[in-house]
Amino acid sequence: MNDLTVIIRNRNESEYIGFAIQSVIDFFPNSKIIVIDNNSNDDSLKTVSLFQNRISIEVLNVNNYTPGLSLNNAIKKVDTEYVLILSAHAQITKMNFDSVKELLKENVAVFGNQTPIYKGKKITKRYIWSHFGTKNIKNMFSEIEKRYFLHNAFCFYSTDFISNTPFDETLPGKEDRYWAIDIVKKGYSFIYDSSIEVNHFYTKNGATWKGIG
Repeated sequence: MNDLTVIIRNRNESEYIGFAIQSVIDFFPNSKIIVIDNNSNDDSLKTVSLFQNRISIEVLNVNNYTPGLSLNNAIKKVDTEYVLILSAHAQITKMNFDSVKELLKENVAVFGNQTPIYKGKKITKRYIWSHFGTKNIKNMFSEIEKRYFLHNAFCFYSTDFISNTPFDETLPGKEDRYWAIDIVKKGYSFIYDSSIEVNHFYTKNGATWKGIG
């Protein structure tokens, strides 16, 4: 049954986007993929085209990019019950979609574990990576950031809910954290599920790679 759409944001992600797409095919072979492209000038869209005969892929071009704007535009095109937002440099390695769907009955978002990978090496989970532990946590609060912590590198949503509670389109980043603050204020909950996981590959411009070690 086709009940999931995967949204992948892309800007010059030729090195890893193929790993992201192949992992979607491996775990969700009947899903749809929407790639949001922010004026890439590398070979990433050629890489995406390699998979067109394996899975349904739509490419959207976004100008005047912000994370929230790109995601909201893609979500408007979703016609499946669930949405997964997946980083272009994340590879799904562990997945139980049935458990995610159960969690989404009582929570409005489910985000998963991330293993940081630096040039093939699994690195120590310090700084932002320390949030991705072995315990499930409802409404995770970050003592590092002093706010609720939700991460759109690997996060599932009910399409109905996220369509009616869009991300802030004015923010240059951290749209996921501010969205989490807003929905908790409204009385909803989100959950971190440690049992589902991605490899999150190092990128030189990534904002989460402080303190590699």
